[in-house]
This record gives sequence, structure tokens and C-alpha cells, in this order.
Amino acid sequence: MKEKIIKLILLACAFVSIFFLCGITLTLFTESLSIFKELNIFKFLFGTHWYPTRYPPELGILPLIVGTLVVTLGTLIIAVPLGVGTAIYISEVASHKIKEILKPTVELLASVPSVIYGLFGMVFLAPLVQKVFNVPIGLNAFTASIILGMMALPTVASIAEDAISSVPKSLREASFALGATKWETITRSVVPAASSGIIASIILGLGRAIGETMTVLMVAGGAAQIPHSIFDPIRTMTATIAAEMGEAPMGSMHYQALFAIALVLFFMTLGFNILADWISHRRKV
Repeated sequence: MKEKIIKLILLACAFVSIFFLCGITLTLFTESLSIFKELNIFKFLFGTHWYPTRYPPELGILPLIVGTLVVTLGTLIIAVPLGVGTAIYISEVASHKIKEILKPTVELLASVPSVIYGLFGMVFLAPLVQKVFNVPIGLNAFTASIILGMMALPTVASIAEDAISSVPKSLREASFALGATKWETITRSVVPAASSGIIASIILGLGRAIGETMTVLMVAGGAAQIPHSIFDPIRTMTATIAAEMGEAPMGSMHYQALFAIALVLFFMTLGFNILADWISHRRKV
């Protein structure tokens, strides 16, 4: 009887989660699709000017999409080598004592609020970038990529470390029995065997970077333009929604366009999550 009650409670929790997901999806569709009765979807996706308050408004989100992709790519360039390298060190090289200290410390980075990262970027990193690279402004795509790379690092490192640690010990022993060194065993046996989990960690880190709002709002510069350099200020889709939703009159084209941006973002993150799930189940060790 007790087990049945627990089972029903857990089932109810699962249905509540599905209900909220359906509610969010339905709200996005109902609030955003009406804009496409007045605006061509290709002009919305590939237009290069975002001036929602101009009359008539120009609602092209290509600069926002490009800004999001640029900062996401920069994030991956920073987070992937650091995260995977950290995972390999913790799992295969570090002693048990160092592992017990290092792993929780890296995971602690995930618990730091986004606004703290943003303040660190504004007060310390942006002036440093401006001085070192002699650029007009330190709040740009480069600074945002570094900060987001720090934020994505614990996701990549933690999941990759779990994937590497799950590789059977017999695989390592077989490699050593064939005369391989420790480094050869790591690079040619362990890491390839854990590749599906490592790739999944990278894609989840990618989702973390795409969905981040507060940090990019504070350190990316806020310019809705297609960047010509990594040191140009940019604006991402999430930052645009956060910055403008409060000032957009309800029911206006501006309001509907912000929901349409959220819908595009929803499909992007959904695609990355499906890809991560497919890769993680594609080849389990």
C-alpha cells in the first residue's frame, strides 16, 4: 500500500512537470505566432536591423542570432579544453585526496549566481581586456565568452568526469597488459571509450551558454549588430528579451516579437538537448 502511494506521488510529479512544459510551449506559440500575420518570417529571421520602437518597426533578429552564436562558439573554445582537461586530470591523474578537493571545488562554480559573474566581468575583466588588447570598449563578445566559459566549465568537467570514470577498469588493465603507458592508455583507450559522454557534456555546456541571460546582458555590450570582430559589442537573444520585455506594450508587435525570439531560442535549445540525449544513448560503455 505504501509503495503504491509513493508510486502515485511520483507519477503526479512527472505529470506536473509535463503540464508545466506544455504550458510554457503553448504560451510561446500563442503569444508569438500572431506576429507572422503582419511580418514575413524570413524578414524576421534574416533581417539585419532590430529597431522595435521605430515607426514602422524593424524587427530583424539576425544580429541577435549571430551574437548568440558568436558568444556560444567563444564559450566552447574556452570551456571545452579546460573542462575536458580538468575531467581527465580528476579522473585519471589526480590522487584520491586531490580528487576529493578538486571535484567539489569545480562543481562549486556552478552554484555561483550569474549576477556575480556579471559583476566580476564588468568590474575586473572588461577593463583588463580593454587595456591588454587596446580596444575601445571592454564589454564585448570576447569578455562575454570568457565569463560564459567559466560558467559552462563545471557542466562540461562534471559530466565528462562521470563519463571517463564509468569506463571499465578492465579496459585500462588490458591496455597496460599490451605495454601501453599511462598517457597512451588515457588518450587511446579511456577517452575514446568515454567519447559519447564527453560529447554530451560539451553539448549541455553549449545549452548553458545559449540560455544564459544576466551575464551577457551585463558584459556583452548590448549592441544589436552583426559583429566584425570578437572585440565588438554584441547582444544575444536572451539579453534582448530580458532588457526589452518590461518596456514593450502588451499585445504590440514589439511584445510579440520578443516572444517569437523566445520561440526561436526554445527550438535551438531543444535541438541541442535532443542531440545530447541521442549521443549519450548512442554508444554506452
